[in-house]
Amino acid sequence: MKLFEQIFATFYRIWFYIIIAFATILLFPFLLISILKSSWYPFFFKVARVWSIIIIYGIGCYPVIKRDVKYQKGRSYMFVANHTSMTDIMLMFYTAKNPFVFVGKKELAKIPLFGYIYKHTCILVDRGNTKSRVEAFRRAEKRLNEGLSVCIFPEGGVPDDLSILLDEFKDGAFRLSIEHKIPIAPMTFHDNKKRFPYSFFKGGPGKMRVRVHNLFETENLEMTDRKELKNATREVILNELLKPTV
Repeated sequence: MKLFEQIFATFYRIWFYIIIAFATILLFPFLLISILKSSWYPFFFKVARVWSIIIIYGIGCYPVIKRDVKYQKGRSYMFVANHTSMTDIMLMFYTAKNPFVFVGKKELAKIPLFGYIYKHTCILVDRGNTKSRVEAFRRAEKRLNEGLSVCIFPEGGVPDDLSILLDEFKDGAFRLSIEHKIPIAPMTFHDNKKRFPYSFFKGGPGKMRVRVHNLFETENLEMTDRKELKNATREVILNELLKPTV
């Protein structure tokens, strides 16, 4: 049985990349046009949501979203969630309808076609390079000033130890949120680690549950409050992850 599961997971992983390639090639002309001007980013975001829907359903998954809050059209947010899978990117696009810009690791820019779009639309950061982190912070500020939202996975990447349920959070998202007085909008992704983990011989289709939590407002917070804000946000996500599977 275990051998069968490993074989299935291998073919499933190959199919995942085929679907990504198909969706990217299919929408590439629209994606390419949408990145020609910075002001066209909202159009890119709509195309990216279609791209994500094709991939999510193409690999046999279906989102199940429970919302504690409804995001306001035209308002900027700092979207944060736990990070365990490449599918986190697609599910975030699917769940949040307010146009946002990802802050993500620069390594993904090496992927053919996808990487070209990725590096022209996302804020790339080398988390081991202080200069890169500072530059990413400045670019995120610029995007917020343009009225967009930002998405950061505050764990700073997927933990090397896959047994870790939720790693410690970095400060960046919470510093930006307080400085620009935008709310933290936390989400919990329950199933992405099961659907498409970073373990090669695991994975498979099924539901992708999302809990959209209430906002953490920041209008009355100072920079000295960022640690408390960070810990409170992490606690909300962790408590959701610890709930019994249903």
